[in-house]
Amino acid sequence: MTAVVDKPKVTPEDLLKLPKDRRYELVDGELVEKPMSALAGAVCAELLFRLGTFLESTRQGTLFSADTGYQCFVKSPDKVRKPDISFIRKERITADLWKQGFIRIPPDLVVEVLSPSDSASETERRVDDYLDAGVPLVWVVQPETRRVYVYRRGGTGLILREQDDLIGEPVLPGFRLPVLEIFRPLEQIREQPSQTK
Repeated sequence: MTAVVDKPKVTPEDLLKLPKDRRYELVDGELVEKPMSALAGAVCAELLFRLGTFLESTRQGTLFSADTGYQCFVKSPDKVRKPDISFIRKERITADLWKQGFIRIPPDLVVEVLSPSDSASETERRVDDYLDAGVPLVWVVQPETRRVYVYRRGGTGLILREQDDLIGEPVLPGFRLPVLEIFRPLEQIREQPSQTK
């Protein structure tokens, strides 16, 4: 008879101790790697720059990068998600937020920039987790199709194309960005001369 050995569950504390050279989320006690392609990384950096420039002038809150983990899921208290970009309004930032460990309150905005390895089902689960946790606004950016999927906590959403504007709605009042500009790194790739020998 063969004995089945259960794999020990990983805890949020274990996740904090892992080397920082790889991005992991923690789902159902298991590590889930979250790699980012070069294209997704360039698009993410462009959007982070645009949001950062806007927030530098408006001082509405704080942006967080992809290394920031959130442990704010009531149904799964040990779950840790790491959005590619997140934002918390300044009136919600307290001294407790800066304690070691993961952020325990849901952000006001989550941005996920998809890589080819991101499956539709996993992306849907991630969006559902954020909305269930109370995140009012989630943007899912798809570089390959040049679309932005907007999800709102109330269950409404929309699909934006290059000719549309991405707006901050009530979460980031005054923020407006043509979707085309999010994909500026793609234009730079097209403009590169071909390397022929």
